[in-house]
Amino acid sequence: MERDVESLSRGGFRCRLCHVTAANKPSLQDHLQGKKHQRLESLRAKRQDQELRSVFVSGFHKGTSAPELSEYFQAFGGVASVVMDKDKGVYAIVELQDQEVMEKVLAQPEHCLGGQRLRVKPREKKEFKYMPPKKQGSAHHVQLSPEKLVQALCQADDVDAQMSQLVQLFELSESERRLRHLLVTLFQEVFSEFFPGCAILPFGSSVNGFDIHGCDLDLFLDLEKTKTFQASAKGLQGAQAEEGAGPDSDSEDSILSDIDLTTATVPEVLELVAAVLRKCVPGVHSVQAVHSARRPVVKFCHKDSGLLGDISINNRLALCNTRFLQLCTEADERVRPLVYVLRYWAKQQALAGNPFGGGPLLNNYALTLLVLFFLQTRNPPALPTLAQLRELTGDGDQAIVDGWDCSFPQDASRLEPSANMESLCSLLAEFFRVFGDHDFAGCVISLQEGRALPLPSFLLSEVGAKFKLGPFNVQDPFELSHNVAANVNEKIVQRFQHCCRDGAKYCRSLQYQRKSSKGKAWGLVRLFQPGVPEAGELGPDGLLITIPFTLMALSPGSRQQLCQARDFGRCWFDKVCAAITVVLKDVLKCSCTGPAGEPLGQEPTEQSGAEQPIVGSKHPRSEERGSLVVSPAKKRPRVEGPAPEEEESVSWSCAVWHRVWMGRRRVRRQLRHLGSPQPDTEQEAGSLEVEEKVSEAIIQQEGDSMGAEPLLRFTACARMGGGQEDTRTLLYFTPAPQQGPLFQDFYHFLQGFLPRMVERYVGRAA
Repeated sequence: MERDVESLSRGGFRCRLCHVTAANKPSLQDHLQGKKHQRLESLRAKRQDQELRSVFVSGFHKGTSAPELSEYFQAFGGVASVVMDKDKGVYAIVELQDQEVMEKVLAQPEHCLGGQRLRVKPREKKEFKYMPPKKQGSAHHVQLSPEKLVQALCQADDVDAQMSQLVQLFELSESERRLRHLLVTLFQEVFSEFFPGCAILPFGSSVNGFDIHGCDLDLFLDLEKTKTFQASAKGLQGAQAEEGAGPDSDSEDSILSDIDLTTATVPEVLELVAAVLRKCVPGVHSVQAVHSARRPVVKFCHKDSGLLGDISINNRLALCNTRFLQLCTEADERVRPLVYVLRYWAKQQALAGNPFGGGPLLNNYALTLLVLFFLQTRNPPALPTLAQLRELTGDGDQAIVDGWDCSFPQDASRLEPSANMESLCSLLAEFFRVFGDHDFAGCVISLQEGRALPLPSFLLSEVGAKFKLGPFNVQDPFELSHNVAANVNEKIVQRFQHCCRDGAKYCRSLQYQRKSSKGKAWGLVRLFQPGVPEAGELGPDGLLITIPFTLMALSPGSRQQLCQARDFGRCWFDKVCAAITVVLKDVLKCSCTGPAGEPLGQEPTEQSGAEQPIVGSKHPRSEERGSLVVSPAKKRPRVEGPAPEEEESVSWSCAVWHRVWMGRRRVRRQLRHLGSPQPDTEQEAGSLEVEEKVSEAIIQQEGDSMGAEPLLRFTACARMGGGQEDTRTLLYFTPAPQQGPLFQDFYHFLQGFLPRMVERYVGRAA
């Protein structure tokens, strides 16, 4: 009985066999002598006895009945029972009368039934586990309602307690974990029959420390040892053929006789895996091999629980990522609550979607890495970088997977405790502040180095040449050429930053920091309320449109030239300002003048003499902004002491005389029907000319005559991004007094139109 009892750290005892807790020894003795424990003890002994005299049988024709198998094995002695695989009918457990009969069966070198060779081996020994009877509805987890979540969070004492409570509400229950463990064990047992030496290894959210109710069960089928087994079996068959001996029955009958794992393609192996799932794994349905994914998988569904899962065969890096996330949760107890809160916040704000991104939304993995990066960059750091972890790696921790260095300590006790003592409440507020104004497009977030890598030097590296740039660049910790947020578009990045700024503002309020004494929503509850899209509120500098860094619009030669430029940020800013001028003046037909009233955009002539200053620029231009020729920045005279930072800016004073922002799609269709030449592709340079023709058509339809006063007047001011390595261009629009809602309509049109046209102009000029 001692093996069934464990002492609990908080006091009392637990019976492992019955899953019953006893407060003291007398209560424990009462339980051990009770009917339930005695019954389960007897049942365990019976099952163990059955295992000792049972064999696992497969290889017979589909449709073979239990009586047929029983009749065959009765030739060796008594047969107690035959249990068929009820779902697929491709294997059976034959319980024999005693061990003596079992020894006779196993001693037989070959078994045949109906002309089909049988595979017979001793039944695998399993630890007896009692599964309590299912309660009604327990197969599927009942999702936590928003009302109950609010109620639970409002009862906490402070924000830190709310965050910890959220983890407890969302993480897998003990019964859910046990179900997943049993499924992994079942899969291992079945697949070992067909792929000797294989291993079924769970990865992802089920085991990385960030599990939630209903998360998928991700499995990796490791076939390395199976390949070795197959090669050895083929070598043995060759030797037997030379000696004139017959082939070994196990190797000949194996499913591996139909495929060479070393040379087979991934789709071929996946189809084989799918066949095993369909035919041999009880309780599994909706099996589908998906070859088009970045990492091809076989998807499945567990019938009783509704649990979804997938099996991959070429995703060993995912095991390293999973263990790395586990290590981070073990290194600092604040990691899990912070990630759970930010994942749920992102979901509520419609910023994050499925785990690996099926659209432009952030995936949970990318968001989790962003949180870990944030903790790496705190002062002092809350988490070490991967480069620092690699220095602590022991001999047994060295790992190269698919050519990438995946070495880091497996034991969190080898890490130095963090000196960072910030509270969870403070860390959450800081996360929003930091990323509310981060230049995601102009850098690459690296957990290897624990810093944002500037694009010019990164893109010139071997890894950078293969990296898929986008508006949101987060480098995989191990597969350094992979951008885990490559699917995210510019609109989601803008919304993410807007929501971060809203979150930072809310976190400064008392409603976030203090529990309400009047029963009102406070802390995380209000933070989780879905927000609204940015409405373009007029700030102290005007209405902001961010022009992101779009280096991929350039040709490879122009891209490399720009990255090698000494003053990279200034060169890119020049290109953007040239594009803004063209879009406002030529495409949208705005009247643009400088501060003194001179028309903007006239080319300098020989009679004009010296170079004309850029409107609003604090320096004479060294190149025509309408050109994309990159020239080195002029050297500035040295001054004693630290030089004050000058903010690079360019201004335009504009007037709009026609509603060129309205009905553009309709006019574009009309021009197409009239036979106006159209670009072959959306990215083609002609797109700018097409948009110019659309504006001209709208002006013609309204009438060419202009009134005494323009519809709108505004100033636009372009500034270089805030940080030294910030590649964004911040474009502020300030309407003239009393412009009303008409300017808001025009501004909302520019939010989508202007960045797109700037990118096309830059790509054309390059």
